[in-house]
Amino acid sequence: MGNVVIVGAQWGDEGKGKIVDLFSERFDIVARYQGGHNAGHTVRIGEKTFILKLIPSGILRPDKLAVIGNGLVIDPAALLAEIETLESAGVDVTRQLRISNRAHVIFPLHRMMEKMSEDRPGSIRIGTTSRGIGPCYEDKIGRRGIRTSDLLDTGRFRQLYDALVEEKEIIARALDIHERMDFAEIRARYEHFAERLRPMVCDTALLLNQAMRDGKRVLFEGAQGTMLDIDHGTYPFVTSSSATAGGACTGTGVAPTRIQAVVGISKAYATRVGSGPFPTEALDEQGERIRRIGNEFGSVTGRPRRCGWFDIPLIRYTAAINAFDSLALTKLDVLDTLERIPVCVAYTLGGKDVESMPASGAEMENLQPRYEFLAGWQTSTSAVRSYSQLPERAREYLKFLESRTCVEIGCVSVGPERTQTVLVPGSRFESVLS
Repeated sequence: MGNVVIVGAQWGDEGKGKIVDLFSERFDIVARYQGGHNAGHTVRIGEKTFILKLIPSGILRPDKLAVIGNGLVIDPAALLAEIETLESAGVDVTRQLRISNRAHVIFPLHRMMEKMSEDRPGSIRIGTTSRGIGPCYEDKIGRRGIRTSDLLDTGRFRQLYDALVEEKEIIARALDIHERMDFAEIRARYEHFAERLRPMVCDTALLLNQAMRDGKRVLFEGAQGTMLDIDHGTYPFVTSSSATAGGACTGTGVAPTRIQAVVGISKAYATRVGSGPFPTEALDEQGERIRRIGNEFGSVTGRPRRCGWFDIPLIRYTAAINAFDSLALTKLDVLDTLERIPVCVAYTLGGKDVESMPASGAEMENLQPRYEFLAGWQTSTSAVRSYSQLPERAREYLKFLESRTCVEIGCVSVGPERTQTVLVPGSRFESVLS
């Protein structure tokens, strides 16, 4: 099959990095299409663990090209630090990485504005990572942002940067913010960043479209997850970009007709970081047990993730928005010790069944999950390498999820290693890989 989008089916942290790494062997280019350096994709290869924040996971394969699309916002300092880490591990980043000349640039000013927004009395605390990503997207939509193409043009950059500084200083004074910054030093530092990034910056939309015309295959990698999408997620507790499969088109400059398949990534349970509705959250010892066994702490921030149970209505909703061809289920092994496993099969609100995902955050907060309980398999799956080796009750769990979500499960992860991945025979997932 041709070009494929990998998208999170929940609230992010589903294990997309590992699945992208698995897929990328069959593709020529891996392109990231949204988000910033708050989304950590973890890939474990033997004794080495890589945490990628901005650079697509496919760069870990030496014959692949990695693309940072126009839909991202880039902190040059964070990107260069990531590049240095990869280069120290032997990755030829300058040769393998291309950065869109239309991606917007994050400045320390943006971090200041985000901290102000989160800490302001009376404001809704979103639980952001305070890395300036939201305010950078605000400037993008407000048509006052600075793009990488501007960063490379010294004269234009200075003009735009000075105007941005003037605007933020006015806002800071109005809000009685007194964080001191050396704006001239920051400008000089970013001009230095520009020269280091210059060899990798190009028109990535042109690059991708030409590659596809030449018969090359592109894998589109999303960050976060569908329930954090700016339009379709649990607003306002969402990210600032389009985290759905549709974002792959706007975030890279590739037409929808160029995409042949969409694969959703979901955990075998559910997690969420930050504030916002989470209908199946387990606030008891079981939730803490999942967090401990699954090592559910942010790969970038270290923040503990909220943990809960697999949510059928949520996956049916995200499957409809993204049109999943197949679902990759990660961290099945985390459930190995459970005697019984709750699965949310429906919601009620005010005593009535809920037929569609509420748009209102208040309604989402008041959803009551209705559970069915499945027998656990209580045996380790970490050494399983084929579907037939999975315990019978584990296969029953997967079949139950398939039948209720109406999406096939084509791939199961039973550990963090590349090799700890089980393909389901006869699934569409196999045809997507081929």
